[in-house]
Amino acid sequence: MKVLIVGGVAGGASAAARLRRLNEKAEIIMFERGEFISFANCGLPYYIGGKIAKKTALTVQTPGRFRARFNVDVRNFTEVMSINKEEKTVTAKNLITGEEYTETYDKLILSMGAEPVKPKIKGIDSSRVFTLRNIPDTIKIKKYIDEKHPGSAVVVGGGYIGVEMAENLKMAGLDVTIVELADHVIAPLDIEMSADVHRYMRHKGVGLILSNGVKEIEEDEEKLIIKLNNGEVETDMVIMAAGVRPETGIAKAAGIDVNAMGSIIVNEHMETSAEDIYAVGDAVEVTHFVTGAKAFIPLAGPANKQGRIAADNICGIKSKYKGTQGSSILKIFDMTVAVTGINERTARALGLNYDKVYNYTPSHASYYPGWTNMSIKAIFEKDTGKILGAQIVGFDGVDKRCDILATAIRAGMTGFDLTELELCYAPPFSSARDPVNMIGYVIENTIKGLVKNFHWHDVEKLPRDGSAILLDVRTPAEAARGKIDGFINMPLESLRANIDKLDRSKPIYVLCRSGQRSYIACRMLTGHGFDAYNLSGGYQLYESIINDRQASSS
Repeated sequence: MKVLIVGGVAGGASAAARLRRLNEKAEIIMFERGEFISFANCGLPYYIGGKIAKKTALTVQTPGRFRARFNVDVRNFTEVMSINKEEKTVTAKNLITGEEYTETYDKLILSMGAEPVKPKIKGIDSSRVFTLRNIPDTIKIKKYIDEKHPGSAVVVGGGYIGVEMAENLKMAGLDVTIVELADHVIAPLDIEMSADVHRYMRHKGVGLILSNGVKEIEEDEEKLIIKLNNGEVETDMVIMAAGVRPETGIAKAAGIDVNAMGSIIVNEHMETSAEDIYAVGDAVEVTHFVTGAKAFIPLAGPANKQGRIAADNICGIKSKYKGTQGSSILKIFDMTVAVTGINERTARALGLNYDKVYNYTPSHASYYPGWTNMSIKAIFEKDTGKILGAQIVGFDGVDKRCDILATAIRAGMTGFDLTELELCYAPPFSSARDPVNMIGYVIENTIKGLVKNFHWHDVEKLPRDGSAILLDVRTPAEAARGKIDGFINMPLESLRANIDKLDRSKPIYVLCRSGQRSYIACRMLTGHGFDAYNLSGGYQLYESIINDRQASSS
């Protein structure tokens, strides 16, 4: 059996290694138009920022080591120019010698990945405008910084790569500004969960220009002038991080089915519409695990799994890819942002019968030094409590909790199930009731009707004409530092003694800092005949959003 693989890195390299482990006699040829067949593309920004000191650390496998270990004929600096699916051949070009030749195959795996989007705007081809996809791109950016000593950079795009680049350019000593067309960075987050991220990034000295796009890049001897839809900004260099798109030109030209975005359409076995041709990684359309909808989710983990599954099926093992749920994590200086499943925007757009809860909880026991709060938002089915998505922002223990929730989604678990999880506990690591358990309790209380929630976006619509009671149960000192118009302060500790002073005929809306004390107040009020509602996420979430809006508009 002769298998050709077009492209290395996550999908192609994992497919080649798995093929060899399953079939010692197969002839395996891997084509890679660049120098490196397997490299840590997620680590590229950290070389620019100096966190990864040696360029060699980015190389997972060299062609020589890959040949020696897996007996794969690695042909780097070789680009596949075309595919003939009828004759089962590819035409390849050696980019060093210029030689073109034809290679036959029994099976073909396409793993071309995704390429950075370069908007068609004036000035995009300036030598001071960079994209980041591979090691040569990384070296080019690092060399420019080391030799030209730019003082500032603009990053166009606030996705994962854009934010990571902003951090690392800042660590390299540059003044950095992100320009993002959307109203918040990190698209998988809902806007309220991005507010703390924005505040932290500004605190770290990263400028944010949101809800604004680039129209033109004007170059002079000293500066680049970035002309925006609204205003302009000067800089020494630009990193284009406006997203990626599947690089599938040879597949389309060969008549292999692709979707409107250009992603190769595959079935659960990673088979394309063409016989004996498979596709994996960022080049393919996936099925979202939670919604069942078709999606484009370029992540390294799924690419590795897909490469393995393609190899399995080629070797007669009927493996299936069961969908991508978008689990991802991001380091922003000392902050961690993690997501899994769907966000609220998606749930709303699909018309799902969903609900949401927020929780602020310490990363470990609060009596043990070093704890920090983490913010958790969970999306769940309103009737069943089945977990649909989660977003976590914090500084410690975020990865652990999001991984648990990602596992819960894959297992079809509910909020009720989260309450029963027996998770590892010791004061330096967690609390007896882990943050994941706490999210489960909040979902359970919501579904069982033990608490009725209102949310940050409901606050402005609350009646302030006396037809409802707006109650703030924080301490007077907390209320003095900031309050919401119309809310009267009655600390939780004094509520029971003053409860008869409140009108039971009116609905009562209660807040505290995080939602925990106001939940206790709501249970107390409900027990005394009140129709009580708790501000989910509390004043802390509301204040974060309001402050972020003010900062973004200033």
